[in-house]
Amino acid sequence: MQWEQLLSLRKQGDKTKRLRAEENETRLGFEVDYDRVIFSSAFRSLQDKTQVIPLSKTSFVHTRLTHSLEVSVVGRSLGRTVGKSILEKHSRLAHKDGYQFNDFGGIVAAAALAHDIGNPPFGHSGEKAIGDYFLNGNGRRFEDYLSEKEYQDLIDFEGNANGFKILTESKNGVQGGLRLTYATLGAFMKYPKQSLPKQPSTYVGDKKFGVFQSEVPFFKEVVEELGLLRRNANHSYARHPLAFLVEAADDICYTIIDFEDGINLGLIEEEMALEYLINLVRENLKTEIYYQLETPPDRLAYLRALAINTLVSEASAVFLKNEEAILNGTFSDALLDSSQYKAQIADIIKISVEKIYRSKEVQEKEIAGYNILTTLLDGSTTAFENYHNGVARPYDTLLLRTVSPKLTKFDSAYEYLMECCSYISRLTDGSAVQIFKKIRGSL
Repeated sequence: MQWEQLLSLRKQGDKTKRLRAEENETRLGFEVDYDRVIFSSAFRSLQDKTQVIPLSKTSFVHTRLTHSLEVSVVGRSLGRTVGKSILEKHSRLAHKDGYQFNDFGGIVAAAALAHDIGNPPFGHSGEKAIGDYFLNGNGRRFEDYLSEKEYQDLIDFEGNANGFKILTESKNGVQGGLRLTYATLGAFMKYPKQSLPKQPSTYVGDKKFGVFQSEVPFFKEVVEELGLLRRNANHSYARHPLAFLVEAADDICYTIIDFEDGINLGLIEEEMALEYLINLVRENLKTEIYYQLETPPDRLAYLRALAINTLVSEASAVFLKNEEAILNGTFSDALLDSSQYKAQIADIIKISVEKIYRSKEVQEKEIAGYNILTTLLDGSTTAFENYHNGVARPYDTLLLRTVSPKLTKFDSAYEYLMECCSYISRLTDGSAVQIFKKIRGSL
């Protein structure tokens, strides 16, 4: 892969190539990407979506919105650090094409800001609830009306693919979703492949999938424009190199900051937490500063900042060391999985899983979220099914005007099922609860 292609400023609907030298220096295309994401309704909804604790009432806990903002900040640092070295190594990018290290930071920051924009309510349990409805619940009745790939999209409902849909889908004749640059879309795509075929692979980009069947045509246009390498004959591609940095920013934030949330919530003992963080930053720890801090919260804040800085430097170094393999599509791991701190990171994640993600409070609220989303899916898919078959009841019409106000007549079951999933995925945790109560007859 070539950086000249990978840094494409082209946007959906453009007929000609955009040049870096022609950009407005006060507001570059990649910075416009960031602005468009942050002003979008889909991004705003993240303020009431689960990061750690569903429906949490404490101000200590991060939402998807605060998490995404923090990931974008870390991503910007990663992009700028890596970009500076890449421009020194590939001088033509700066001298001929006019790229600056801030461009790399802008791409990664925008993609990182959007990285969770497709997640449904109630975190990853929300994805599982949607998938399970179509695999084991009443949604299984639609299997015979769908192609194999369409059905796989639903039973493996994936927030990353839904994010690509939100960023790019055309509706009501308006083209292009948020109209982000192809470079940012490429960095956003952690898993540049379709839901099928499923093939065992050690390549990190094959872990999940990143595009629904409804967006495949435009997905192919993006990967061709960027020059992403085809990994096999089955629509699997090598990642955009900057996607590794977006992933690293996310990994750094959820590893360290979810851990900090667990401490603030009393789920992880402070002394144990401090010990685990010290193990991670020991080489960079300035003891004269650390022992002057009198309270555990102050010490925790110092260690958290030091841990993030340590991992940003480490992820950047791993990327630059393996740049050639990344460009050739042969580097197969997440950056932090190739880190010298892999063991310490694994220890922290293990504690987070045991103490936070599997805590009684989280599991009880995930059970409630599962039931809420199943009820919403059952009501909306049944209403669409009846409307599609010409037997809609007045209740169905009322419900559909909530899901799809214009009551569009869809051409296939896949289209209206994706409309249901898209609607539900955009709900916040709180609005999902409110609609659930209304469906159950509680005003």
